[in-house]
This record gives sequence, structure tokens and C-alpha cells, in this order.
Amino acid sequence: MTAVLSAPASVATKRIAPHAAPKRAGGRFAFGKYREIIIAVGFFLLFDLGVLVLNFYTSFQIAQDAVGINLSGRQRMLSQRTAKAILSVDAARAKGVAAGPELDELAAAVRLFDATLKGFQNGATVPGGDGKPVWLQPAEGPRAADILAKAQALWTPYQQLVAPVLSGSATDAELQAAVDYARTNNLKLLGLMNELTTALEAVASDRATTLRMVQTGGIVLALLNFAFILFKFLRRLRTSDEAIEAANEENREILVSVREGLFLMTPDHRLGSQLSKSAHDLFGRTLRPGDNFFALLATLVSEKALADARDYVELLFSPHVKEALVQGINPLSEVEVQVRNRLGQNQRRYLSFHFNRVQEGDTVRHLLVTVQDITARMELEAKLTGERQRSQKEFAMLLKAFDADPAMLRQFVQRAERGLLEVNDLLRSTSSAQGEAAILKAVNEACRRVHALKGDAATLGLDTLAAQAHSFENELQRIRDTGGSSGNVGDALLALPMPLEDLLNKISALRGLTGIQRPAAAGAEPVEPINDALERLLREAAADTGKQVQAVVRMGSQSDLEPDARDLVREIAVQLARNAVVHGIEAPPERQATGKDAAGKVQVELVRGETEWTLSVRDDGCGLSAARVRQRLLALGWYTAQQLDSFNERQIIAHIFKPGFSTAPALTLHAGRGVGLDVVQANVQRLGARMMLTSTPGQFTEFRIRFA
Repeated sequence: MTAVLSAPASVATKRIAPHAAPKRAGGRFAFGKYREIIIAVGFFLLFDLGVLVLNFYTSFQIAQDAVGINLSGRQRMLSQRTAKAILSVDAARAKGVAAGPELDELAAAVRLFDATLKGFQNGATVPGGDGKPVWLQPAEGPRAADILAKAQALWTPYQQLVAPVLSGSATDAELQAAVDYARTNNLKLLGLMNELTTALEAVASDRATTLRMVQTGGIVLALLNFAFILFKFLRRLRTSDEAIEAANEENREILVSVREGLFLMTPDHRLGSQLSKSAHDLFGRTLRPGDNFFALLATLVSEKALADARDYVELLFSPHVKEALVQGINPLSEVEVQVRNRLGQNQRRYLSFHFNRVQEGDTVRHLLVTVQDITARMELEAKLTGERQRSQKEFAMLLKAFDADPAMLRQFVQRAERGLLEVNDLLRSTSSAQGEAAILKAVNEACRRVHALKGDAATLGLDTLAAQAHSFENELQRIRDTGGSSGNVGDALLALPMPLEDLLNKISALRGLTGIQRPAAAGAEPVEPINDALERLLREAAADTGKQVQAVVRMGSQSDLEPDARDLVREIAVQLARNAVVHGIEAPPERQATGKDAAGKVQVELVRGETEWTLSVRDDGCGLSAARVRQRLLALGWYTAQQLDSFNERQIIAHIFKPGFSTAPALTLHAGRGVGLDVVQANVQRLGARMMLTSTPGQFTEFRIRFA
């Protein structure tokens, strides 16, 4: 389900046509109503685009013409420079001195003139006036072509006569021939270059004239379009004058009844004279006309959000910025605020601010500010997100269940359903009217059942189910912490069936899954899967607690055990194995500091003797410390120091089996509730077994359970 909150209609004082006909389906009526204006606007845009394209193209051509005009002027200079250089070479020879600089001058002038002349003919990249390469496009027009042909006819023999001079091997006769040609044709070449410059200037002038005509025509057409649009708007506004007063009255009624906060903001960020009644409640204070909007906003949002809002509002007040372009960057579309309710209490809300321009001509007179309370929508979205995540986790759990051994999965489902139904019976038979002892007894027993379920789920790798059982333990823990005497214990008990039902639903889903998995062979005992599951549990517990563990699991064949006894043995093994990792095995640095291997060793063995079975769980960890247990008992407030002094070491250590006792520093998925060993003791009693505990501080701890 998706919640959709629509923004309220704008209540700005717009001029409304009286007796407006209803809009026809598909928006055809709206288009017909504004067809002339839309067409006019379309033509306006078309004219602007055409003028822009033509202006860009013509401007580019004019720029190219400017390059040609500049270089044609340079050709005039180069023709004179060439003649001067030849005469300088002749004068140097007459004096009998070397003409090195003069030859260099001549070579540069000839090379640059020739390259530029070819560029005018065919287009080429040539050195510009500043020495940097520029593109010289071919000269346009028949006149320019004729001038260039004449210039080439003069230049070709000129260049041939100069070639021996440039090589430095010219005879006096060759030099004299070049000098004579330069004197004879210098002015002719100069005149042709003058004509070329004039021709190029004429082409550029024609283009500029064309551009001015196009621009003038575009402006005229744009003005006509604008005049047409203005005429249409004025005519429509003239027909709506009679509805203005009625619209204003409707606005006042809306401001009183609308649930959204509505007000106008002036360009100096002040509230207008008209404020909706709901605006006061949304801001958590009484608003007054003339209040500074950002001063009010500063009490609700962070400094960064306030700065972003300032920038956004300034953009909206700028008439040169299109409103539609900036609507998508509204920094206040979803903002969390803390406001005071009518009782003076701080209350978290989610508000949505929307800003719409109110314009008069090209001036943005006001901004219409709409404030919505979107708390319900945000909470719904968060809830939907949580439901999606929950569904994904459940799907992942089902996928993980496919990897589990079918027989173990069926046994787990049977044990889990039986245990949860027992918890349900306990909760139904317990009420807040009963005494403290009765409530605690029922809650402790429920804790044992749920804790055992969590351990079983962990052994199968059903982490999602284990986490949910852990959450249910949290609810039970809160009741146990109250001691059954709190006035809210009744409400807490009433809330427990909901997470219990959720757990049962997930177990039911797994039960359905077991029906499609391959059945186990008749009489087969999943020994290896049990061993593998316990080893996986030990590795995961070690990884979660930052430890290293070498697991040795030998559960042996359990086919001779009754199903109930088999389940109890499995639960005992799970709880003791997890306890060994969490409380027994030290962290690698601590172990290495005492000369131990970084990885601790945990052994779980089930052996059948001649007359009885023996389940042993042993670790080479820190062992049990009576002093540590005593310190924890004092911290819990169960005994005074004087009372504990009367206990021997064995009596103190026996408290590790008490419900609610734990030496874990913090609550985790694996420890901290004081339920694991309580479950072990309860199952040992049901099994009719004997439990022996041996431990040496700093060396090992071993639990041995013997039963027939």
C-alpha cells in the first residue's frame, strides 16, 4: 500500500473567469482555450531559434571575414617588404658586404606572402597577425577570384626570379633581373592586394547588413507575437474582474479551514498579512504578519538546511530563473523538525514546504508558501520499508533452510512448535493479578523455551529466526527486570502474544518447507549434520566475539535415544558449547600472553557406555573464577558482602545456573541474559541426569552429564 498526499490547490489571488465550463477529458478543452496563445508562443520560440541560428552562423562568417581582411592588409605590407628586401640585397652587394640579414628578411616575406596567397585561393592554416596559426578560408566572389588570379600571375615569375637570390648563388645578372621585376610590378601587386581587401570588406558588409535585417525582422515578429499574447491575456483578465471579490472571500474561508499552513512571503522574507489557521500549529507557535520567515525556520531546522533554504528562496525571487527548473531542488520538501504542542511538549514532526511564485509582470511579488504535515506519510513509508526488509529476511531464512538437513529441520520444527505452544500456555495462564513469584516463574520458563529455540535456530544457520527469538527474549527480559511488581506489567504481558504469534508463523512456514524437501531414509540418524551444525555454531559464536576456536565435535550415534531425550541432549550440547566460547575461551592476545595458542579448543562428545550415556563439553579457556562470580552477585544486588562471606567457593559457583545470572559485560545474541545454563540445568533435570562441573582457573572447564 502506498500513501499519496497531494499538495493543496494554490490560494493565491488569481483572477478567475466566472462561470467557467468544466474541463473536458483529455485536456482538449484546455488546449482549445489557449490554442491561439500556444501557437503564438510556438512561433515566438521558432523565430527566436531561427534568428539565433542565423546570427551564430553569420557571426562566424563575419569573424572569418575579419581574418581575411586583416591578412589581405598584411599582403599589401608583404609586397612592399619583399621589394624593399630585394633592393637591400642589391645595395649590400654593391657595397661588397654580406647580405645575411637582408636575405633572411627576404625569405620570411616571400614565404609568408606565398602561403597567404595560396590560403586565399584554396583555404589553409597560415600564421596570423600575432604569429599564431589561424584558418584562412578561400576568398568568396568572382571579383576576389579574378584579383587572386592576376596576383598569382604576377607572383609566380616574381617568386622564380627571387629563388636564386634566396639560395645565395644568384649572379649579378639574376639579381638585377629580380630587382628590375620588383621595381616594375611592385605597385601592381600592391594595387591587387588593395583590391582584394576592398572586395573582402564588401562581402563582410553584405553579411552584416543581412544579419541586421534578419535581427530586425525577428524582433518585429517577436514583438507582434508578444503583442498578440498580451492582447489575449488582457482580454481574459478583463472578463474576470467581477470574480475577484468572490475569489478573495473564498481565500479567506480556505485560510480558516485548510489543514495546511498557507501564507505569502515578501521579497524581504516577511510573512504576509494572510495566514492560515493551521500554520500556527505546524510551527508550534503563534505567527504574526511581518515575522521573518527564516528567523522562524531557524528554530526548526539545522544551520545547513537553513542556508540551503535561503539560497533556494533567492533563486525563486529572481525573475530570470525559471521556476520549473528549480522546483526539483527544494531543500525543504521533506524536513524533520521539533515543535512544541499545545501542552508545551517537544514533538517530532515531518514537514514539507512548497514555494510558488506570485508574479506581476516580470516581478516576483511574493512566494506562496505551503506547509504540510507529512508525518503520517513518512511513518508509513518507514513501516513499509521495514515490512519489505522483513519479507526479504524471511525469504533469506527459507533459502537458508533448503541447505539444512531435512531430518534435522523437521525435528527443529517439531521442537520449536512444541516449545512455543508451551510458552503460549504459560502466558495465557499468567496475569498481572498473580503474585510476583508466579509471574517470574512463568517468565523464566518462557525464557528457557525461547532461548533453546534461539540456540537450535543458530545451529541450523537460521540467523533471521534466531534474531527474532532474541528480540522476543528482550520483551521477556523487561518483564523479568521489573520483578513482576510494576504497574505496567499487565500491558507488557498483553503485548507478548504478538511477537509469539510472529515466531509461530515463521515456524509454520518452515514446516511447510519440510514437506517439499527430500525425506530422510527410514531409521537414519543425522549424526554428521548434528556435528556440522555444532561446529558451525562454535565458529559463528567465536567470530561474533572476536575469538578463535578449534572445534572438535563427536556426538556419536543417537539412534538408541528416545526422541525426547535426544532433543534434550541436543539443547544441552548447544547451550554448553556456546557458553564455552563466550565465557570460557579467551581472546587471542590474552591467550598468547599466558603461553596458550591463539585458538582455543572446545570439545563436545557424546559417548555410550555399558550402562549410561555421557555428554561432555570441555574448553581450555580461563576456567571458572569464584571471585568473579562473587563480584557479579554483588553488582546484581542479590546478596550483601556479609552474606557472600558465609558461602563456600562451590556454593558461589553454583549461582551460574541461576536464572538471570551472567558474567557477560554486555547483552549480545550469544550471552548476557543468564538463561543458557538455566536451560541446561532444567534439561538435565528433565533428562533425569547427573551433571558434574570441574574447572581449574586459567586452564579448563568441563561439564559432564551422565544419564541412563
